[in-house]
Amino acid sequence: MRMKAIGLIAALALGILAAPLASEGQQPAKVARIGFLGSSNPATAAPLLEAFRQGLRELGYVGEGSIVIEARYAERKLDRLPDLAAELVRLKVDVILVGPPPSAMAAKNATRTIPIVFTSVSDPVAIGLVASIARPGGNVTGLASTPQDLGGKRLELLKEVIPGASRVAVFWNPEDPAHGPALNAMQTAAPALGMKLQALEVRGPDDVEGAFRGATQGRARALMVLEGPIALSDRWRIARLAAKGRLPSMHGQREYVGAGGLMAYGANLAANYRRAATYVDKILKGAKPADLPVEQPMRFELVINMKTAKALGLTFPPSILIRATEVIQ
Repeated sequence: MRMKAIGLIAALALGILAAPLASEGQQPAKVARIGFLGSSNPATAAPLLEAFRQGLRELGYVGEGSIVIEARYAERKLDRLPDLAAELVRLKVDVILVGPPPSAMAAKNATRTIPIVFTSVSDPVAIGLVASIARPGGNVTGLASTPQDLGGKRLELLKEVIPGASRVAVFWNPEDPAHGPALNAMQTAAPALGMKLQALEVRGPDDVEGAFRGATQGRARALMVLEGPIALSDRWRIARLAAKGRLPSMHGQREYVGAGGLMAYGANLAANYRRAATYVDKILKGAKPADLPVEQPMRFELVINMKTAKALGLTFPPSILIRATEVIQ
């Protein structure tokens, strides 16, 4: 009996000693690596990436032990995007997160295998990102932002606030694949509103002041800014120059109004980044982008800046105020 007890104790001891060895032999959980291809700069992207991280946290991804984000920024130099996209591909990230069309197209051109999730593309079918909304096909899917025909609605809102706005300057970037279709849609809608559009190219930060001079020379009564990485990064300067030129401005995202623009009507960009986390989560768990339908915006917000309106001597009519999602005082 005594020998049996000694044998049992020895076996238990060996088991205890062996347990840590077995534990040490287990493979650690894989850390997901997400590439982020930004068209602008870290400061502009920071609140959007934070919204994305918040979405991940809500899905259970906590800390650097579960997710690592490899971020690359073009610093508003869109010609750098292809090289930065290729760098993320060489890193063999699990998913690439992108924002507006320039970065989305650069990522798609860089890889046909790594899944890509976009967050702010108005018409992904029109620019060739996906085959269809319901069945994207390929390795790209994500969240659409603002439909092209929303440009006409923005012109209508401008008309309500400024009935005499017969000439509207439009800042657009020919290098952004979404801007051409958006501009065409607005040019189609403008005559019925008694408006004439003056298209002014803003390809980079150096073009902003020249575009404002063109708007002044063209006697524009209002300004429409098509959203994109250049305009978003420069939104504070655009708002300041618009105030100086006494040009009421319409935008597609609330971030511009927070910087001093007059109005914005469109989808919530930060909310799209937060929702993008659900796409990334599904892909990391084995879903294929080709089978994940593109999510269309279900709700558009109207944000107005009362302080800017007062500075311009404008009064928002009740028809605008009652529809406003947010009023910045």
